Amino acid sequence: MAPLRVLVVDDDRDDAELTRMALHDAGLAPDVRTVSRRDALAQALDGFAPQLVLCDLNFPGWPCREIRAELLRAAPDARFVLLTGALPPDGDLPAVDAVLLKDRLHELPALLRRLLPGTR
Repeated sequence: MAPLRVLVVDDDRDDAELTRMALHDAGLAPDVRTVSRRDALAQALDGFAPQLVLCDLNFPGWPCREIRAELLRAAPDARFVLLTGALPPDGDLPAVDAVLLKDRLHELPALLRRLLPGTR
């Protein structure tokens, strides 16, 4: 079986690495690409069709809604999960498949199995 293709979009490289490690620690062996700058998205997607996007909600200078719109055009079949340290007080979130708090990354494997049946 081909590895799960995951795109992590996070301006904080440490958080992106923690997310990658959570995937590997769960026994998954995904093909992970990381984007930490807006201008790196096209290059990350070159020849890579993610099945799952894990995106930071609070990316400075790049609103999550714009990231979601760009990725919908580039990878319309990808599942989209927001990662955040805290939910916005107004609860205003873009339409996504799921939201996961960064301090609950241990829940990521179960979430993936729910969103992507067949993921082990």
